[in-house]
Amino acid sequence: GPIQATERKRVDVKAPGIIPRKSVHEPMSTGLKAIDALIPVGRGQRELVIGDRQTGKTAIILDTMLNQKSVHDNGPEKEKLYCVYVAVGQKRSTVAQFVKVLEER
Repeated sequence: GPIQATERKRVDVKAPGIIPRKSVHEPMSTGLKAIDALIPVGRGQRELVIGDRQTGKTAIILDTMLNQKSVHDNGPEKEKLYCVYVAVGQKRSTVAQFVKVLEER
């Protein structure tokens, strides 16, 4: 859905180098115990999920995004967490199904 914003910034700017960036120091719980134990994810960190077909990559991402809803809905504005899903190479029907699940919940 639409995002309420108070300011705008360009998307296609060059990303800052590794040194000036703020380090990832706060953990983000995915809600999936195996992933939280084996692959800790930091809040604000970009995460690439790759693997063979039909191995549950989309299901893991969907569950992780849905598990962030309580943090987003109940937390103060400064602590809200926004998840971005980029569907590279996905079929349109798969993306539509993904969006439908997000909208329903």
